[in-house]
Amino acid sequence: MLEVSRLTIRFDGTPALDGADLTVEDRSVHVLMGPSGSGKSTMLRAIAGLEDPETGDIAWNGRSVLGVPVHKRGFGLMFQDYALFPHRDVAGNVAFGLRMQGSDSATIHLRVDEVLELVGLPGHGDRSVGTLSGGERQRVALARTLAPRPRLVLLDEPLGALDRSLREHLLVEMRSIFNQVEATVLYVTHDREEAFTIADRVAVISDGRIVADDTPEGLWRRPPDGWTARFIGLENLCTASRLAELGVQPPSGTATTGVLPPEAITLSPTGSLAGTVTGSFFRGGAYRIELGLGAGSTLVTWSSTGHDPGAARFEIDATRIIWFED
Repeated sequence: MLEVSRLTIRFDGTPALDGADLTVEDRSVHVLMGPSGSGKSTMLRAIAGLEDPETGDIAWNGRSVLGVPVHKRGFGLMFQDYALFPHRDVAGNVAFGLRMQGSDSATIHLRVDEVLELVGLPGHGDRSVGTLSGGERQRVALARTLAPRPRLVLLDEPLGALDRSLREHLLVEMRSIFNQVEATVLYVTHDREEAFTIADRVAVISDGRIVADDTPEGLWRRPPDGWTARFIGLENLCTASRLAELGVQPPSGTATTGVLPPEAITLSPTGSLAGTVTGSFFRGGAYRIELGLGAGSTLVTWSSTGHDPGAARFEIDATRIIWFED
């Protein structure tokens, strides 16, 4: 188990991490998600041993790894650009960590074949990395990371250089691979769909602090604040007074803001509420519907069918609203 406690790192006096805490359970995929500059890559580099914290601790199974050299931590790190060695073939790249461990040639040969099979590249050992596609390079980089059997796998935006359709395909494959090898994984991304697809838990980082940490379902249903709600894609934030105008009363006098998940809004010809469809956009299997309510107010929902611009009726399921207090 990885435990990061009160970690602080400053660059030119500005905190990149500001007392950040994070726990990654054994044999789980934990995603660290945040916007650019939030500190997510800095945390990953600190865990790997590439950045020295000013304060705080990083421990594995209760023992601090601060001061332990990078190559002795037993962690595997994969970068977005893959950092493959162009002068080595696929097998040579995958074998690199094993050679650093001092493994013998027979062990290396068997393990290289094993992990290339695992990532779907059997028989590719003698290929030049310069002849590989982007997806194949990603697989080689993953095989190289997994080959030494690291106790923790660290992935920094590993699919960021790939197009969306290939990312979605490889995400499912990577999750299956992690399950097969029972890996403990910390996966950094800024993409919500990527995070929710692969994660057992998602930690959200903002301004160097972890502001939320939950399962994907829990985070979607119970974001801790309005900023997190918007960041993970919950767009419909309304004041309590605006919701009261729509016939939805807050649960208490201290509730000031409500978040309406898109599934809380249902378009229906017999709906009790009136709005105007201002946008209908096909997103592959469903339509994103934008409902104008007047005075610049808009709600977003999803529908199995498209809707022409114009007047529309809808209902709000008040039981699905997430309420916040200032």
